[in-house]
Order: sequence, then structure tokens, then C-alpha cells
Amino acid sequence: MDTKQSPESEKSNSQWERNALELLLLENLKENRKARRWKALLRILSLFVLVGLIYQVFDIQLPGSGGSGKHTALVSIEGEISPNSIANALDINSALTAAFESKEAVGVVLRINSPGGSPVQAGMINDEIRRLRTLHPEKPFYVVVEDVCASGGYYIAVAGDKILVDKASLVGSIGVVMGGFGFTGLMEKMGISRRLITAGSDKGMLDPFSKENPKQVEMVKKMLEDIHQQFITVVKQGRGERLKNDPDIFTGRVWNGEQALQLGLVDGYGTIDSVARDILKAPDLVDYTLKENFAERVAKRFGAETGAAISKALMRGAEMR
Repeated sequence: MDTKQSPESEKSNSQWERNALELLLLENLKENRKARRWKALLRILSLFVLVGLIYQVFDIQLPGSGGSGKHTALVSIEGEISPNSIANALDINSALTAAFESKEAVGVVLRINSPGGSPVQAGMINDEIRRLRTLHPEKPFYVVVEDVCASGGYYIAVAGDKILVDKASLVGSIGVVMGGFGFTGLMEKMGISRRLITAGSDKGMLDPFSKENPKQVEMVKKMLEDIHQQFITVVKQGRGERLKNDPDIFTGRVWNGEQALQLGLVDGYGTIDSVARDILKAPDLVDYTLKENFAERVAKRFGAETGAAISKALMRGAEMR
């Protein structure tokens, strides 16, 4: 039996194979395109998720971000005022600048809850507030005291248009203090002598392991008095005629909000919300305060734990000897 195909049949089979191959290649090309599209889409989605996680975990934010439209700008000073704390002059001044320069902010509120701290940092913040108020005279600036506004905190507060408190807030402490310890008596009992070699007669001033030098004590007192006078001058400039003529004001005492109002240290009672709602007529609050992010908190925690571990290792090493 002859199975040889005719030329027409062979041509037909060849055409069918070619068509099938072309169709297969076309479908394969479509699948590859779909796969590339999905891969690109997944990469974009992954990027968005990663960026979102970074913002959430590391608490990244710009001063005043998240606010739109007319609002009250808020800047907070919390805790000790020092170059190594959250309440440092660089960050506070940056936040204040952003708040004053915002075209949507109808006014600025500085919330203070601080026992004070560095007079240098407080002075830098006070100076910057005065500069910003001169540049933006149309923008009201209020200070709202929560639990405490003492010493360096009050040094900053007097730069405001008005200071508002709660009746139980603690205000004042217009003074300067320097403290330390002396171990000379204990050293004598234990038979320990201090060997301190300096170049400069006052280089070892206030050394806790040396006896007090009356001359150096007077030098320190004079320095503290000068700083105290600077503090008094700033308070008088800020409060003006509102300040009552009471000799106890500058003794370093602390008063509650009600007493502070009677002395002219503050102007009245109020909260952040009442200032924004009733005075500035812009109840929408936008926080311009620079916050410590997650990475900074981890770094500090890691540094503290590392220091503790090194200290323990040294103590163990000493015990082994």
C-alpha cells in the first residue's frame, strides 16, 4: 500500500506546522510581556511598601508635614533643655522657623513643659524667637505652660506675646545654680591623698577631691551672679510693666499658676486648644516639633547598653584580679 503523500498534502502539513509554531511563539511572547508587567508592578508596589515601612518605623517627618489650610502652628519643648536632649536649640529653632514662615499658620503656640536646663540653649531659643517675631510681626506668638515652666523654660517663655498657664502649673525659678560634692573628709578617714598637678592656678577649680579654695568660690559666685543678672534682664525686657515690683520674684522661688498671675509672671489661664480655638480662631493644630526618630532612639539605647556592658566587663575584670 502506497503511503506517500501528495505534494499538496505535504504543503498543507508544512503550512499547518508553521502556523502552529507562529501561534505558539506569539502566545509565549504575550506571556513574557504579562510576566514583565507583573514583575514591574510588584517592584513598584514593593517600593511603596518599603517607603511606607521606613516612614512608620523611623518616624520620618518634616516640620509641619500633614497639615493643610489655615491652622495653628504648634512647637513643643519637653523635658530638660540641653544640647543633647530633644529640647535643644538647633531643633527647636528649626521648628519655630518653619512655623513662623508657614503661610497657612495664622499663629504660633509654644508649649513648654520643662524644669529648665542650659542657660546657653535657652538664650539661643529666646534670641531666635525675638528675631522671628521681628520678621513676622503679623503672626501672634503664645506660650502655653503645662506642668512646669521653670528656670531655662521660663527664660524662653518671656519671649512670647502672652504666657498662659493652668492654676496648678509651676512657674518661675529665676535663678542660677551650680552643684557638686566634696570628698575630702572621706578621703582623710580612708587615708587617701589627692595628687592634682595643673598648669594654671585655677585649672583645678571645684575639683571634688580637693579642699575648697575661698578665692575660687568667690569667682564662681561672681560668675553665677552675672548669669543671674542676665536672666533678670531678659525677664524684665519680656514682661515689661506687667511684672509686679516684688523682691521675691528673682530669688529662685517657684510659684503655682495662680500666684504667678498675681505677680505678673504670666498673663492668664489657657490651653493649646483654647488658644487655637478661641484666640487664633484656627482650631486645626499642626505640630512642627522635630521628633526623635526610631533610629536615634535605637542608637542612644545601643550606646547606653554598650557602655553598661563595658562597665560590667571592667568590674568583672577587676574582681578577677
